[in-house]
Amino acid sequence: MSVKAKYQAVLDLGQKLAIQNGDVSEDAGVLKIKGEANTPYVKNAIWDKIKEIGGESPSDIKANISVSDDSVYHRHTVQSGESLSKIAKHYYGDAMKYNKIFEANTNILKNPDMIHPDQVLVIPNI
Repeated sequence: MSVKAKYQAVLDLGQKLAIQNGDVSEDAGVLKIKGEANTPYVKNAIWDKIKEIGGESPSDIKANISVSDDSVYHRHTVQSGESLSKIAKHYYGDAMKYNKIFEANTNILKNPDMIHPDQVLVIPNI
C-alpha cells in the first residue's frame, strides 16, 4: 500500500473540512501535505486523523497545516436539537463549559437556554 493510500482518509477529511491552498506530494515513502485550515479546531481534526492512522509520531507523513483565523477556536452553525451544553461537550469535552460559549456570543444570545438553528456561534479558545 502506498503511503498516500494509507492516509487517504486524512486527504478526504481535508476536503470535507475545506482546507485551502492544499498541496500533496510523496517523496521517498513520505507523504507531504500542506494547507490552511479555517480555525484551530479544523487543524486539530486533521492532526487527530493523522495520529489515528499513523500513531502519535508517524514518520511516513509530514504535515504543515496553518490556520487562517486563530482569534477563535471555531465557528459553529447551530443545528436543530442542539443546546449550548451539547455544543460545549463536543468542542471541549465538558458540557459545563457552555457558559464560555454563551459569554462569547452575547451579541446574538440573550439567554443560554435559547439558541436557534442556523445561528453561527463563536467557540472561544479556552
